[in-house]
Amino acid sequence: MIETSARLLQLLSLLQLRREWTGPALAQRMGVTERTVRRDIGKLRTLGYPINASPGVAGGYQLGAGAQLPPLLLDDDEALAVAIGLTAVTASPVSGVGEASVRALTKLEQVLPPRLRPRFAGLRSAVTRMAAASTPVNPEILTALSAAITEHRCVAFRYDRHDGESSRRIVEPYRLVDTGRRWYLVAFDRSREDWRTFRVDRCRSVPVARDRFLPRPLPAADLAAYVQESITRSPFSYDAVIRFHAPLRDLEPHVPPSTGTLDADGDHHTLLRAGFDSLDFPLAYLASWDIDFEVLEPAAMRERAAVVADRLRRAATPSAREAPQELDGEAPDAPKGERPDRD
Repeated sequence: MIETSARLLQLLSLLQLRREWTGPALAQRMGVTERTVRRDIGKLRTLGYPINASPGVAGGYQLGAGAQLPPLLLDDDEALAVAIGLTAVTASPVSGVGEASVRALTKLEQVLPPRLRPRFAGLRSAVTRMAAASTPVNPEILTALSAAITEHRCVAFRYDRHDGESSRRIVEPYRLVDTGRRWYLVAFDRSREDWRTFRVDRCRSVPVARDRFLPRPLPAADLAAYVQESITRSPFSYDAVIRFHAPLRDLEPHVPPSTGTLDADGDHHTLLRAGFDSLDFPLAYLASWDIDFEVLEPAAMRERAAVVADRLRRAATPSAREAPQELDGEAPDAPKGERPDRD
């Protein structure tokens, strides 16, 4: 029979593996008596593990949630998955999560078995995460919204629009979407009687739960795509449609989902739909891709493109007054390293 401490760890691992175990099943799995299982369950409870027991033939033991987080037992693949996950979220846009992830990762690395350290070091050095500008989000706001979504409760909060106007909103929350740079809430706005996409970082108060609501038919089957469509166009000043003279596969590396949407226009052309608050920056940015394109919408962008094109054409052709000229009676400047002929 294995030692008591090792047996307790084995029992704890089994309880974490399955939602519920019967006493006989645990005894058979561990090779002990049911009386030993009951005694070990009591010892785990004294160590702070909340283990619930249900009586009867169909009853059993279940590891519950307690006031404090007890130690967890992870197998090799689970430990690596947690370590890589913590590494990825050290740059999380959720306020405070990055620092907490670093602390948790430090603790985990200290107890990683030697056999796992080379695998983790290899994964960590092989993967590079490109940092993106992000706006911190209050984790209390995310928690309140998540709870309201689960319980189908309306929430009330103060919200700042993109133009700085602040208002009180009462909404029915349905989904939180993480784009990597920002968090968005898909909700039905009761005061406007329409679906809205809210930037969570613009919530100026922790949402307060109110009455329950009956779920409505969603505005789209794929809410992530719905958010992408919302944030890449409205509420920007200009909704643009650009036609590129290149197949879709050539454009995909240039356009992340948070920037715009791409659609194939035949085998050799691609349409880009995106929103912009200015015209000069996107024109310069699109021109830098070295791919021919046409501005289909809006007309203001086509007009601005003509103005910019004229300016660039003039920049490529120096004016006559800037061209070097010879002065009467004097020889022009000689090339560097040569003397002018003075004979």
